[in-house]
Amino acid sequence: MEEGVRWNIKVSKETDLTLRTFLGSQGMKKGDLSKFIEEAVKWRLFDQTVSEVREAFADVPPDKLQKMIDRAVSEVRKEMRQERQSPTER
Repeated sequence: MEEGVRWNIKVSKETDLTLRTFLGSQGMKKGDLSKFIEEAVKWRLFDQTVSEVREAFADVPPDKLQKMIDRAVSEVRKEMRQERQSPTER
């Protein structure tokens, strides 16, 4: 992990005890609390993003959406192949 930023957070005693019990049962130590929180925040942000995307494309017919996805994947793969080629191959 890169240089950390200190957060001051407040949770209920019940949440604290439950989380610390869980971490202890997994063989984790005190410092792993930060790692656990960071991972949880990343997952929550990902979940929110997925929900927003689903909502934004809710009115798009499935076949049209699949074509859009396929086109985007093809473009990214093409770009990745070009980046992997050596300068002499281009």
